[in-house]
Amino acid sequence: MAQQFKDAARAAGNGKTPRTARGEKTMRKILDAAMEEFGDKGFADSSIVGITGRAKVALGTFYTYFDSKEAVFQALVRDMSEQVRLAVMPALTSDAGPLERERGALAALLRLIQSRKQVYRIIDEAEFVDPEGYRQHYCGAAERIAARFRAAAERGELRRPESAFDEEVIAWAVMGANVFVGLRFGVWASEDPDKVAEIVNRLLREGLAP
Repeated sequence: MAQQFKDAARAAGNGKTPRTARGEKTMRKILDAAMEEFGDKGFADSSIVGITGRAKVALGTFYTYFDSKEAVFQALVRDMSEQVRLAVMPALTSDAGPLERERGALAALLRLIQSRKQVYRIIDEAEFVDPEGYRQHYCGAAERIAARFRAAAERGELRRPESAFDEEVIAWAVMGANVFVGLRFGVWASEDPDKVAEIVNRLLREGLAP
């Protein structure tokens, strides 16, 4: 939790890190309200007054933690990336095999998306509002997948890629599949996460060759 607020505070500006549990709770309320505001209206039509109204905090309280609408958006993108990491962590630290762990992680991701569908609109807008945060969001996810697959290959649990480039391509392909599966079966329609994750996992295990 502390790291989550450090990341958000880094985007918000210097000196914005909450110093108390009450401060963390207030910042959390503002970030959650910002997710609803940006998710419902988009960045251009959202306002700080709209965010504070949803959070039920004073305008001055907002500026205690964020310097601007852009700053809270940037903090929100980093906060959501951390929420994704925390949501899938239990599956990825289980005693199951590497591909089974990936299945569990995708199911957990789908559950998070179904509960917070605004995340896709915000991440899409981040490409233009916060390009660095947008890049970090996807590069960080791909790097974590690559690291997991590399470790499993070193243990003999997965086939070792022929080169570092192969490893990178595989990681981005898996992440890309997860992203669009999340869009189709998490945002556009709330299908059973375990069923969807099992079908994707079967593709990883068996491929498409007859």
